[in-house]
Amino acid sequence: MSIDKKTVEDVAHLARIELEAKELEKLSKQLEHILAFIDKLSVLDTGNIAPTSHILPISNVLRKDEPRKSLPIEKTLMNAPDKQGNFFVVPKVIE
Repeated sequence: MSIDKKTVEDVAHLARIELEAKELEKLSKQLEHILAFIDKLSVLDTGNIAPTSHILPISNVLRKDEPRKSLPIEKTLMNAPDKQGNFFVVPKVIE
């Protein structure tokens, strides 16, 4: 797969990145090398390889999700900068 300067320019425009001519040339070549490497990987037979999310056999160490009592309202709101009744008061963020 090849990538031309026009494609890099278009993607840079979409990403709101301004590239000078020298940077555009360098980035185009770098992306060309990356895509060539990916093409090499695509010819490998991965049919007998199980999908993985990590190369090492690890697992998350998480506590069991068991119901338990909540904090009392007074303790929950103790450090709140602003509260009204049993609720946090936060600034309006919708314009």
